[in-house]
Amino acid sequence: MPRLTVAQATITYLKNQHVARDGQETPFFAGCFGIFGHGNVAGLGQALHQDPGFTYYQCRNEQAMVHTAVAYAKVRNRLGAFACTTSIGPGATNMVTGAALATVNRLPVLLLPGDIFARRNVAPVLQQIELPHTQDHGANDAFKPVSRYWDRINRAEQLITSLPEAMRVLISQGDTGAVTLAMPQDVQAEAFDFPDGIFEKKVWTIARPRPDRDLLQRAAEWIKSSKRPMIITGGGTIYSEATDELRGFVKRTGIPVAETMAGKGALRYDDPCNLGAAGVTGTEGANVVASEADLVIGIGTRYSDFTTASKTAWQDPNVRFININVTDFDAFKHGALPLVGDARVVLEELEAALESYAVDDAYRAKAAEWNQSWDKVVDGVYHLNHGVPVSQGEVIGAVNDAADERDIVLCAAGSLPGDLHKLWRTRDPKGYHLEYGYSCMGYEIAGGLGAKMADPTREIFVMVGDGSYLMMAQELITAVQEGIKLTILLLNNNGYGSIGGLSTAVGSQRFGTQYRYRDDASGQLDGDHLPVDLAANARSLGAEVIECTDIVSVKGALVTAKASDKTTVIYVETDLFQGVDGYTWWEVPVAEVSEVDTVKEAYQDYEEQRKKQRNYM
Repeated sequence: MPRLTVAQATITYLKNQHVARDGQETPFFAGCFGIFGHGNVAGLGQALHQDPGFTYYQCRNEQAMVHTAVAYAKVRNRLGAFACTTSIGPGATNMVTGAALATVNRLPVLLLPGDIFARRNVAPVLQQIELPHTQDHGANDAFKPVSRYWDRINRAEQLITSLPEAMRVLISQGDTGAVTLAMPQDVQAEAFDFPDGIFEKKVWTIARPRPDRDLLQRAAEWIKSSKRPMIITGGGTIYSEATDELRGFVKRTGIPVAETMAGKGALRYDDPCNLGAAGVTGTEGANVVASEADLVIGIGTRYSDFTTASKTAWQDPNVRFININVTDFDAFKHGALPLVGDARVVLEELEAALESYAVDDAYRAKAAEWNQSWDKVVDGVYHLNHGVPVSQGEVIGAVNDAADERDIVLCAAGSLPGDLHKLWRTRDPKGYHLEYGYSCMGYEIAGGLGAKMADPTREIFVMVGDGSYLMMAQELITAVQEGIKLTILLLNNNGYGSIGGLSTAVGSQRFGTQYRYRDDASGQLDGDHLPVDLAANARSLGAEVIECTDIVSVKGALVTAKASDKTTVIYVETDLFQGVDGYTWWEVPVAEVSEVDTVKEAYQDYEEQRKKQRNYM
């Protein structure tokens, strides 16, 4: 029975956890991100120092290190993860946003925040939150609503039962997310005689559960009787590595496919059955087919309001849903016939049950026409020749042309995700990496770091704009420190383009969405543009910087960056008002009464749009 501190035992345990799927076994943890303070330096800090076999990575922001860990897990299809440790107080609560992002996106990350003294005798300690009605709550209780599993290790022996439960949730394909083990600073350093068995190598098998036979047969009957079926493919298709099965399924049946943000890349962009992006940020073909569909087959999707266009996407009065999902929580949505199971095996068994079924030739041909007509729209946006400042769509086109088939474009917030969803020509299941479950500003550079760590063989093109760079750029230093190459497209439109457009839609005339001085006459932020030099900021953080003015120089900079082995930031100003047409309605409440005419007009349109909403029972 080795005598170890709680922190040493935690790291030793994590080192010995492995996962296996389809016979392929890999270590689950790639190491630990951390920022040290008095709440973890003598515990987890000491344990990591004496055990270099579990790699420690230094980062600059606690929220950012969780984003990096999440991106790593996403590229690894949830088969790998990082631990993240912080001190108590602000270091810990800085991770709450990252925890929410991980849980919303169903991606595994282990959080080990330091905590106050379990024995309490020296309370209140530095950074402790005191509550007059209890001594049993602290700042780390804030993680409870955003974690899939939460525990506080108040005694050393609790680790023996807590760590396996944490792993059970982390490796779950349906219920994973942030797992938080609050670690009181005195307990971290306490020694205990742990049983040998807890440190033996453990291989967790990632199962591929199969659907109920009767429900599968009923689903096949529903599909055979439908006239206008469509598929909505989400992130679960990619995480379960079911993209080959999906391609074969739609090639034989002809059922057209629309892709969510997380599901984009499940089919190549030029597959004749691929309608492209679904929902609010969707293509014309995807939304027309959705409005007429009599059967929707959801694969690995949680049906966010962007996918459903706030419950207006499907207008057939008799539309039905079949949901293929590894978790019953999502499988039952919209009153669906639930096929609870792994997407790959469900598709295999469903295709067999369909026998010779296929949609009629005219329906198949129409999907192919929508695919081709949309690609012409994309080509027009890519080659707009907008002039200076350049259009955002042109920059997306330049990056798409520069990227090889297996390279990854990564983004999270602002107006870029919507344009990328419509415009990016995906050629690989991992080629499109959008964090849009939480759409967290600041994810981009930290996420790019995690994506590159997960697969160093791919080039990572981080696209960041609409003010997101100023939210969290510090991990540029981490990329430089670790010699990890990223190519970052920094698009400056001097404000928040996405919310500016939304502000216009609700009648608020882009109020508070541009980087401008306060005007003495109006009293509002509508003066001259602020003299922010984002390129100089990026250069100060250790990146190579190429400043561009037009689309030709952007294309040249991409060639230079791709040939380099260093992190490069390509800076260019873009036109705030030049967007991509074709966005459908998304419900954002409009003020019911107002003195502003544009708000009154927006409210009338809002009321009309709400009439299209459906309850899919």
